[in-house]
Amino acid sequence: MIYKKEVILKDGTPCLIRSAGKEDAQAVYDCFMLTHEETDWLLSYADENSFTVEGEGEFLARQEASDGAVELCAVADGHLAGLAGIEPIGPKDKVKHRADFGISIERAYWGKGMGWQLTQACIECARKAGYLQLELEAVSENAAAIALYEKAGFREYGRNPKGFRTRDGRWQELVLMRLEL
Repeated sequence: MIYKKEVILKDGTPCLIRSAGKEDAQAVYDCFMLTHEETDWLLSYADENSFTVEGEGEFLARQEASDGAVELCAVADGHLAGLAGIEPIGPKDKVKHRADFGISIERAYWGKGMGWQLTQACIECARKAGYLQLELEAVSENAAAIALYEKAGFREYGRNPKGFRTRDGRWQELVLMRLEL
């Protein structure tokens, strides 16, 4: 799916929200690695990344060609600093109305509205793709992200008290959220 929109962040910085393409593979890979090193609230650790830069490029090309999936990037100050995307839950009739949403932003850009802009863009893409429900999971300790999702209209529908187990043995509760489109 192709998407492109220019926005202004809270601090006045211009930001381009757009589909990430094959040519962005290195920058997307670098952003993924950095964001997964900077926080413990994402699904995986940076060293668990199974993609190479080449593999990332192939993934991004598939996303661009897809009618039901998208990988967006946020470029501010000439730097790719955030990623967000939607993926179908599955092709079966009973679940094809649902999509999964994920987002990660470099810590240097937290609090500037980049997350809001990426979230809104993904919601727009999900509607365009014909989904009726967008879903996500957030670590319950990540209050800022949960507040952002609630502001965007997502509602909690459950919790998984042992959703993540960190390498140091801590449990992280996951908040399951959904947005009816």
